[in-house]
Amino acid sequence: MTSIRYLKPLKKGDQVAITAPSSGVERELHHLLHKAKKQVERAGYTVREGKSIWTNHKLVSCEKEQRAQELMDFLLDDTIQAIIPPWGGHFLMEILPLLDWEALKAAEPKWILGYSDTSTLCFAYTIMTGFASAHGTNYVDLSAPHWDPITKKWTEVLGTAVHETISQTSSETYQSSWEQAFENPGTGLYFDTPTEWKTLSSKGTQFSGRLIGGCLDTLHHLVGTPYGNARDFIDRYCREDGVIWYLESAELTAAGIYRALWQLKMSGWFEGAAGILFGRPGDYQPVDDFEMIDALHAVFADLQMPVVYDADIGHLPPQVTLVNGAFATVKVENGTGKIDMTFK
Repeated sequence: MTSIRYLKPLKKGDQVAITAPSSGVERELHHLLHKAKKQVERAGYTVREGKSIWTNHKLVSCEKEQRAQELMDFLLDDTIQAIIPPWGGHFLMEILPLLDWEALKAAEPKWILGYSDTSTLCFAYTIMTGFASAHGTNYVDLSAPHWDPITKKWTEVLGTAVHETISQTSSETYQSSWEQAFENPGTGLYFDTPTEWKTLSSKGTQFSGRLIGGCLDTLHHLVGTPYGNARDFIDRYCREDGVIWYLESAELTAAGIYRALWQLKMSGWFEGAAGILFGRPGDYQPVDDFEMIDALHAVFADLQMPVVYDADIGHLPPQVTLVNGAFATVKVENGTGKIDMTFK
């Protein structure tokens, strides 16, 4: 079995690059970029800002060629240790054919951190190169004056060395709506609802495997492309350990979640999986009496694998930082979740 290649542990003084391979930031929200830079620097890192982050037009920061070039420049720059986009977006997929994947495979790997459409890049980066990547907080959320214990864990996860294990536990409360955060930008996240990790079939479960996943809204569109060959990745890197799929939804209805999961299932992504982690859905609505839990039952009931849902992943923060390719053990008991990740 081929081994995942882990990145050098991120340490104080390292340079973090900020680029927008999907959406950039409108002028009226530039203060969030300034605040995030201040907070990341206060945590001990240096920040290098790309030109793409300052503009946004027709849902993207700039033309796809410019976005691809800036990202490539940062990925091939040996002075940069990590790349964090400001946030996600809609059309990251269009830069994937413009990246020089052979050059990236030959280069020293970089940490890429983010969620939403950024997970499209993280997923493809790990699938195409065998390099680890991280699904977690985005840069704009780091503009908060104080990082909550779950969010701030990104520094420890990216600072973990090969063969080391890092543990994360579920939050006590989560932010059920972005309304207050949008009304008071840059003031942090507003946790208002008790967290409960749930399982489909029992009150508790435990399973292990290698992590891979991201935002369901964008990942299912990679099926049938060179950047969505999940079966090949699983055969090369997860054959002995099994795979844990983590997924979350940004804007899909319950019916949309079912359709997207059905597509992944029919494409063989879930064959032999050790378990499923599904995050709290973001801008979500049921369709008549069809709910998200109905979609999960419809897709996974016959696969006889543990399914955890409402986990701290995705568009209703906070969220744990999950490393694509890392070996993980997930344990859920009485609504509390724990994830141990080993970089092996």
